[in-house]
Amino acid sequence: MPLDHYVTLGRSGLRVSPLCLGAMTFGEDLGWGSSVEESQRIMDRYIERGGNFIDTANFYTKSHSEKIIGDHLGRHAARRDRLVLATKFSGNLYPGDPNGGGSGRKSILAACENSLRRLQTDYIDLYWLHNWDVHTPIEETMAALDDLVRAGKVRYLGVSDTPAWKIAEANVLARFRGWSAFIGLQIEYSLLERSVEQELVPMALELGLGITPWSPLKSGALSGKYTRRNAGQVKTDRAQFLEPFLNERTYATVDALEAIARAHQSTVARVALAWLRQRPGVTSTIIGARRWEQLEDNLASLEVELTADERGRLDALTQPTFGFPQSMQPIFPAIHNGGTTVNGVFAPASPFGLVKGDQPY
Repeated sequence: MPLDHYVTLGRSGLRVSPLCLGAMTFGEDLGWGSSVEESQRIMDRYIERGGNFIDTANFYTKSHSEKIIGDHLGRHAARRDRLVLATKFSGNLYPGDPNGGGSGRKSILAACENSLRRLQTDYIDLYWLHNWDVHTPIEETMAALDDLVRAGKVRYLGVSDTPAWKIAEANVLARFRGWSAFIGLQIEYSLLERSVEQELVPMALELGLGITPWSPLKSGALSGKYTRRNAGQVKTDRAQFLEPFLNERTYATVDALEAIARAHQSTVARVALAWLRQRPGVTSTIIGARRWEQLEDNLASLEVELTADERGRLDALTQPTFGFPQSMQPIFPAIHNGGTTVNGVFAPASPFGLVKGDQPY
């Protein structure tokens, strides 16, 4: 699948590339990340390959990420209008100001104006709620976002890092009131983070939200750089995110990825990205690259198509354990189907049901 084989995001007409360029590492303000020049090279190469979807946030590298994008792309209308620029609100950049972040109307409107200024554009294509603000009623948030859409400052809305039940409430409320609803769902999702398949993924499929996974390589744990052979020998400047996951479960997953990668003459990272790209509901996977070479390697994952057997091996190896009520689902066919097959699913009739000769009460 080439990068310029676009897909619509959720229940919308917005066309985006199957891999989204994440800009969280644009800028060296936190002591790690890409220089301004390297960030520009990465953007240019992504666009040259046909990519059109760039994701950032007001909070990334102390807002420098947005400015890097704005300086390089936003001020050039011919380039900017061909792109889908996405950014996020919620993060507070102003210590001592309780309204500097969160999802209240005052914060949202100010954050949007500042993002427009830094991105040097008149509109944001996709505006994400970065994470759930428990102190703000969801109707206030959705009404403020709808005002931005109606004012032409925002085209589409998305939501990130928020419980499924709250997103469902927000979208049902918006649809009943004629407001703009969320069309995209940004969540952490990878072979090592599949808990989202309990509630968030089914919710997205039901409500028509396109899934854009972040951290698809689990902070580098699935990059192929860390194996059981070099355990404890490779250091990283993001150890706090990575080291808790360098365990037997991860090494077993990497072993399987290595075997599949050899069969495809590919790499561990590309196979991990290919698995995620083929998951139900996934529209565009967010890839982060601190160097031009990392971008090229990640883009090559689009050339990998896993077989059903290969996907099944990885699925079985990383199958998550769900809690209630999904933990009860295996017994439901026996309760529901009366010993028949429904949509290919069969189970013997439940012993609680009637048998021949019984009379219903």
